[in-house]
Amino acid sequence: MALAAVVVVTSLGGCAGQEQSGSPAQRVSSWMNAGGGGSGIGNVDVASRNVDLALARHNVPSAIKEVCALLSNEAQTGIGNLPTPDDQLTTELNAAYEDATAAGNDCFHGADGDRTLMARSAAERTRLIGLLDAVVAHVKRITGKTPTTDTTAPQSGGDPFGGGS
Repeated sequence: MALAAVVVVTSLGGCAGQEQSGSPAQRVSSWMNAGGGGSGIGNVDVASRNVDLALARHNVPSAIKEVCALLSNEAQTGIGNLPTPDDQLTTELNAAYEDATAAGNDCFHGADGDRTLMARSAAERTRLIGLLDAVVAHVKRITGKTPTTDTTAPQSGGDPFGGGS
């Protein structure tokens, strides 16, 4: 058992990146710049809004399912970018992404007319807005800057906080 722990610690040590050194602000900024942060948040936000748009336009069930699946996929991609260098930020992002996954799945399975699932998805998407806003506020508290949530990652060396101060 002790050998397994040594192997795990040694393996994880080899993965250490920039986001594991410096001040909390520097670590979070580095993680955001690595592409895990703002664009992931933005992709989930846009995917959620696309579900709302498809529903408002009364799109056919297959089109609604497509945007619902995209919401789930974007959320799962976001989960794959975790953990962050900040435990609370990781917890907040995970909660948002889990909620988005549930919203996408409920929407996908309810798109053929299950009003209960569609209502649950709508509630989850409404809650998602607050969860994502809390994540952005937390990043701002740590770094002093509002992260951009553009759906395209900054160019190499780009500022992940292009959203302002």
